[in-house]
This record gives sequence, C-alpha cells and structure tokens, in this order.
Amino acid sequence: MSKAFERYQKRKLISSYFSVVLSIGLVLFLLGALGILVLNTKKLADHFKEQITISVFLKDNAKQVEVEQLQKSLALAEYTRTSTYVSKEEAAEAYSEEIGEDFMEFLGENPLKNSVDITLKADYVSTLQIEEIAAELAEKDYVEEVSFDRPLIALLTENVKRISFWILVASALFTGIAVLLINSSIRLSIYSKRFIIKTMQMVGATKMFIRRPFIWTNLRLGMFGAVLALLLLGASLYYLDLNFPELGLLQDEVLLGGLFIGVFTLGLLISFLSTYFATQRFLNLRTDDLYY
Repeated sequence: MSKAFERYQKRKLISSYFSVVLSIGLVLFLLGALGILVLNTKKLADHFKEQITISVFLKDNAKQVEVEQLQKSLALAEYTRTSTYVSKEEAAEAYSEEIGEDFMEFLGENPLKNSVDITLKADYVSTLQIEEIAAELAEKDYVEEVSFDRPLIALLTENVKRISFWILVASALFTGIAVLLINSSIRLSIYSKRFIIKTMQMVGATKMFIRRPFIWTNLRLGMFGAVLALLLLGASLYYLDLNFPELGLLQDEVLLGGLFIGVFTLGLLISFLSTYFATQRFLNLRTDDLYY
C-alpha cells in the first residue's frame, strides 16, 4: 500500500512538473515568435517598399549615348536599387501578353515609349523623396515623363507605420500575458506544497532555507521550458526559411542569437521571480489561511 501511494505521488509530481514545463515552453514560444515578427517588421516593410517602380519614359529622339549616360548615373545614384532599360518593343510585347491580344493590330503602330524602370532602396521610398527624384529626372531634355503610383506609396507608408505601432502594442500585451501565465503555473505547483512550507517553517527552518529548493527546482523547469520553446522556434524558422527564402529570416545570425538568449533568460527570470514571491506569500500566511 505504501509503495503504491509513493508511486502515485511520484506520478503526480512528474505530471505537475510536466505541465509547468509545457506551459512555460508554449508561452515562451509564442513570445519568441512575436519577437521574430517584431525584429523582421522593418525587413518585411522594406521588402514591399523595394517593389515600388518608377518608370522614366524617354523621348523618341533620345540618343543612345544619352540613354547609356542615364543608366550609368542611375546605377551610381545612392537611392537606386535596380535600374532596367525596357525598349518600346519589349513593353508592347509585355502589354499584349497582359491583355491577351495584340493591340498594335488595331492601332497600326506602337504608341509606347522606351523607358528605364527603377526600383529604390527602402529608405528612399516616401512620397516626398520620390517626388524629388522624379522632378530631378524630369528636368533632362530627353525624358518625356516620369511615372509612379503616388496613391500606392502613400498607402504603403501609412500602413507600415500603423502595423509597426500595433505590433509593438501586441508585444507589450503578450509579454504581460506570458508573465502572468508562467507565474500562475508556478504558483499552482507551489500551492500544492503549502503545508510542507508551513511545517518546515514551524520547526524552525529559515525562509531562505525553505525557499532555496523551490527556486532551484523551478529554475530547472524554466530552463527546460525555455529549451522546448527554442527548439520549436528553431524548427519554425527553418520551415519558414525553406518555404519563403526571400524573407531572409536566418540571415541575421547575431539578431537571432540575441533573441534566443533573450527568450532563455526571460524563462529563467520569470521562473525565479514567480517562485520567490509565491513561496514568500505562503511563508507569510497564517496556518488557518492555508485552507482557503
């Protein structure tokens, strides 16, 4: 009977520890995933900004040397990411494929212009800066027109600011929720041992002596939970990088290393503080209050 009870108690203890580790691991995983999102918000925003195209349409009488000079100046410009020359024939072919018919059969001629398509570096994608770049290019004698999607740029800039703000708000909210959930899990595990804590205190054990084994136990549980979270994060990052390599999630190793260290440290810190204050609470309770 005694051995059966001991086995039952052991299983109950293991189950309690497992639930604490699982709770800490899942909460830290969600927090780490949010951290990855926060760290990559700018990268994602830059990726979309760099898809914006400025089209510089050239006059029909533009000389080859002038076109080459324009391409060289654009290649050296600090704002240029890529510049591509598109002949009127290439533009007509692409447009015909887009609409599904040869429009030149109806018109009898190609009304399109030779152009240079420019994509900008992300830091230069704003309505004001693009207006300045477009005005500078439009001053050249052989340039017919400079075209870009003004409403799209304004909408993109506004949405990036809005999304960045709400991601920061969500990060603060989820951090608070993570702390509360881990704290609750540890408090529940200590609550089941409240009578042991009070018994040790009644026979003369100091608060530090009573608190120490609980802190070490929950620090180990916090460490296991953090390792579980990091394994899940690593697997998720590998999967995303495999399927969406253009995001470059694994490129910044220093940043990812800092995030992983932060998640691990946070798991230990929350475990330590939660255990400290939970044991302190039961140490300060009167014996009669332990039953409520």
